[in-house]
Amino acid sequence: MRLPITKTPKPYVGGAFIRSESGRTFPLKDAAGNFFAHIPQCTRKDLRNAVEAAAKAGPGWAKRTAYNRGQILYRLGEMVEARRTELIDTLVRFGATKSAAAKEVDACSDRLVYYAGWTDKYEQVLGNVNPVASSHFNFTVTEPMGVIGVIAPDAPALLGLVSLIAPVIASGNTVVAEVSETNPYPAILLGEMLATSDLPGGVVNLLTGFRKELVPTFATHTHLRGISAAVGEADRKTLRLGAAESVKRVHFAGEATDWFSAKAQDLYAIRDFVEFKTTWHPVGA
Repeated sequence: MRLPITKTPKPYVGGAFIRSESGRTFPLKDAAGNFFAHIPQCTRKDLRNAVEAAAKAGPGWAKRTAYNRGQILYRLGEMVEARRTELIDTLVRFGATKSAAAKEVDACSDRLVYYAGWTDKYEQVLGNVNPVASSHFNFTVTEPMGVIGVIAPDAPALLGLVSLIAPVIASGNTVVAEVSETNPYPAILLGEMLATSDLPGGVVNLLTGFRKELVPTFATHTHLRGISAAVGEADRKTLRLGAAESVKRVHFAGEATDWFSAKAQDLYAIRDFVEFKTTWHPVGA
């Protein structure tokens, strides 16, 4: 009798698949209560390492043309579509119905394509030419903030994660994300797609683990310039206090967010994590 060779899930950090720095894992069971895999329990050290990887990748990603970033996001949408059956089967294994799983995977592909379309257009909407009372041109343009921390909702595990990551990287930011605590395996598959896509290593980093251990470090890490989180009130308080101390921008997804609705994808999700720079230029110079 042949025993099947099961996959060893690993978080995706800096373009590589890692084990937890501590070597700790926690068991993941499927919807039927059967053991499925040991998931790495990432630590604060893993989070700090992921921030370093994101910071290293940041300048190169920000310098990419907006059109090229759109091509890469679109390619990622293609890869989600190509592995549609596997993703649906995975979501079903962890409790979704077949129709709900198909709806979630299709929404992920559509969301990536949506933000791919905005990469070379949001500047025209968010930027501006300002009238001034002097002989100058006055322009307001956007710039990426840097490394953004993302804390995904527990459900929908895949769509919630994609919905928070895509608008952040569309403008040239990089991401360190903690994936669903209760259903991390779909994010493991997303990491495999990231690794074989055109997205440079370090632009998106995915960590598995427990909120109670990682949220305080997300809140206080000074190299994280913003936080986008779908968390409960207790974690919101921790993030607000830490963000006030380390001076970072924080945006919370509403607890009643319908991740499948058109309102869950928005130009202003891009605006939440860009900075605005105003430039004066003499007329005729």
